[in-house]
Amino acid sequence: MPVAKNVDEFIAKQRAAIASNPECGTSHYNLGVALLGKKQYQEAEQEFLEAIECSPGLAEAYVQLGGLCLRKGDLEGCLDWNKRAVKARPGFSEGWGNIGFVHMQRGEVDEAIKALERATFFNFRFVQAFTTLASAYLIKGMIDKSIESGLKAIELEPKFAVAHNNLAIAYLEKGELDKARQHAQSAQDLGYEVAPEILKELGLQEQA
Repeated sequence: MPVAKNVDEFIAKQRAAIASNPECGTSHYNLGVALLGKKQYQEAEQEFLEAIECSPGLAEAYVQLGGLCLRKGDLEGCLDWNKRAVKARPGFSEGWGNIGFVHMQRGEVDEAIKALERATFFNFRFVQAFTTLASAYLIKGMIDKSIESGLKAIELEPKFAVAHNNLAIAYLEKGELDKARQHAQSAQDLGYEVAPEILKELGLQEQA
């Protein structure tokens, strides 16, 4: 059965569920996710708003609304919705991860670190949060902590190129050139464009 038909059938089922029980936040949320998949962003947003009206504790819906803000370039809106998500569910790692991401985008590194440390505390398999945290530590000159977070990221996802790039820079800062070269090479092999000045310092030829 074609995927599009599956999505349309799923949407029809969710609409039927809402018709019989308009107060079901989960049905509104599921419908919103399906509409997102069809790029019907305005309709999806309306369903997520309905979802939290019916179920104020549905943290996932706040995060989705934050994602829609991010899509429009509204960092403030994204931050606000994700703050509401972690207020609704304090241990919701995805919300903390998104808060950290927005703070990093705004250059608020200390705030980013606090949020990302919470994200990784609540979800010790959150690869993206560990990687962003490694970047934040690097900016603050907390090299050992950056390496620790970067190693955790590649332990979870060995082919995560950004994490290898962060590790290359961190090990270079520490003067551990062999390890730096190894991770820079891994980042390149995985298709990441390592900064030319890093490659030069490590004595690696930039690959075409």
